[in-house]
Amino acid sequence: MQAQQTVRMNAIKANDYGVIYSLPKTSLVVTLKVKKTVYNRGEFYQFAQRYLSIDPITESRTEFTLEDVMVTNRGVADKDNSFMVIFRPNSIAPYVHLTQDGLISTINTDPESEKTPSFDVPEPSPAPLNPRRFLSEETLMAGSTAKQAELVSKQIFELRRSRNDILIGEADNMPPDGEAYKVVMEQINNQEKALTEMFSGSTQTEYFTKEIVVIPTEKDIDKRIIGRFSEKLGPVDADNLAGAPIYLTLRSKTQKVETILTDKDKERLAKKLSEGVVYNVPGKAQLTLEFRNKTLKNMETDIVQFGTKDVLAKKMFDNMKQPIKVVFYPDLGAIKQIIQ
Repeated sequence: MQAQQTVRMNAIKANDYGVIYSLPKTSLVVTLKVKKTVYNRGEFYQFAQRYLSIDPITESRTEFTLEDVMVTNRGVADKDNSFMVIFRPNSIAPYVHLTQDGLISTINTDPESEKTPSFDVPEPSPAPLNPRRFLSEETLMAGSTAKQAELVSKQIFELRRSRNDILIGEADNMPPDGEAYKVVMEQINNQEKALTEMFSGSTQTEYFTKEIVVIPTEKDIDKRIIGRFSEKLGPVDADNLAGAPIYLTLRSKTQKVETILTDKDKERLAKKLSEGVVYNVPGKAQLTLEFRNKTLKNMETDIVQFGTKDVLAKKMFDNMKQPIKVVFYPDLGAIKQIIQ
């Protein structure tokens, strides 16, 4: 998780006791957690059944799987909705905290430490050891692949016998102490694994995330293809037909009332917005993500574009002895808490 950084802006005479801020519009960040698996065919895969009785990887390939999906709300500064919060000149050291994008975070108080949710991504599996460093001179000099495979299989069984002798205490040269025992066993295990993978093949996995950003308008979204996913290529663009589509549906749950404003109403509204602290009242929406006929997400979320705006009256900030404090949701521009 990452904490959001803010900047303190003091309202002083030099800036006419005002601080300019922006309200956000909603962007939906769809984060895909992807697992990449690389299958490497072993050099002696044809002899895996004959010498080790195992089923090997017969073809080197890379596969991608969609492990999980997360949807978060990330506010994007809407430059068409920038305002100024103005304080009285004799207010007690008024200030505003803004995000680095200029979104309002708090007034007259320090912001709370909030972290953006993110996936825990496991470390990639270690790269396989080079098995040829463990081969004997006889094996390296063998004239055919079949002969090399036979000699390597014998070396594997010899390693297993040595490990078993140590475990039951019958080895000719037993490790002198616990630490030496761990070192010897680790060396034997690593050698056996590297040599066995010459027959079985090896598998490496790694995880990564991919973000898809969608900025809604004021209208509903009906099964929009926001991206695609391929087992062979992983996440691909929405117009890349190599992948299966990921659909996003977004339906407003907030009833919008259409009002016809007269010129006088418009003047009154403009005056109201210019004198107080304007904030967002987001609307509610139902969000659905679908992939291959399965619902990945079905959740309610806040959408600024589906909501309205309101104003905190300027006189609320005129108390010089005990200034009012306001905490916002920066990604929504909505009020979280008013402290008097």
